Amino acid sequence: MRQQNGLHLPQIGWWLDAQKAQHRSFISHAHSDHIGAHREIVATCATASLMRLRLSGKRQETILDYGQPWVADFGCEFRLHPAGHIFGSAMLEARSEHGTLLYTGDFKLRPSLAAEPCQPVVADVVIMETTFGLPKYDFPPDAQIEADIVAFCRQALEDNVAPVLYAYGLGKTQELLQIVGRAGLPVMIHPHGYRMTQRYTELGMKLPRYAQLDPHHYAGYVIIAPPMTGATEPMTWINPKRTAIASGWALDSSAKYQFGCDAAFPLSDHADYPDLLAFVERVQPKVVYTVHGFAKEFAATLRARGIEAWALGQQNQLDLGLV
Repeated sequence: MRQQNGLHLPQIGWWLDAQKAQHRSFISHAHSDHIGAHREIVATCATASLMRLRLSGKRQETILDYGQPWVADFGCEFRLHPAGHIFGSAMLEARSEHGTLLYTGDFKLRPSLAAEPCQPVVADVVIMETTFGLPKYDFPPDAQIEADIVAFCRQALEDNVAPVLYAYGLGKTQELLQIVGRAGLPVMIHPHGYRMTQRYTELGMKLPRYAQLDPHHYAGYVIIAPPMTGATEPMTWINPKRTAIASGWALDSSAKYQFGCDAAFPLSDHADYPDLLAFVERVQPKVVYTVHGFAKEFAATLRARGIEAWALGQQNQLDLGLV
């Protein structure tokens, strides 16, 4: 296995979430940092469909249902399992005569209002995402987070101020729509997230009513929009407004200042620290490899608990067996 702009399993010739164009790659989900212009992919139906919205061009697609076996090269069997990250997100189970490898991609154990429930499986080796791999990232109960978001929006509307919730267009936008829409509040979505939300509906997810953001008639609506970055046009024309960021990083005391918002809510589509530990307990691996976020720190935590664990992190030339 090698890590460089994705993970590579040279024994079977497949990449995992490669960011640069490769001959073949498994795609765990359709966020832009997990896809590339590959010649051949393996993914769920929802991931492949969402990927087509973000990346043009022709590619050979092997579409697998959750749990459906598919034999790749050298007799290695693939199965996909729900990752709980966004709609269609999947973990890859690769099974061979040597044992079983589970690659998580981005995941979370807590139930999501806009993704299939995560379903870990027992494996000999796991490669897991550890974005929030420090003890301080222990998210409040979902019900509390959701109530706080709704209260923020209601108060803004009562004050005749436009509530603007900043969130990525794919995944978090749809989860916020579920939270706010189920509370009976009208919602408008920025065009960046609107077409993704339409695709969710086309793929069969039931969502509350929503409309595309209208620059002239947004009063009385909760607005969901992507975070304001250099690539996103600032919505200075929405005035007055009250803004909030929905992100797991909201647990950092500086979050609302860092994002330039009035409030920050720790709504995340990633596993927090307790869920990372719970995930390892459920998978019962012999070896753990950690990637992303606090990978070194979480690997050290697991070693202290008697589990062999190593951070791939920056070891781009690390060569390992499949299992």
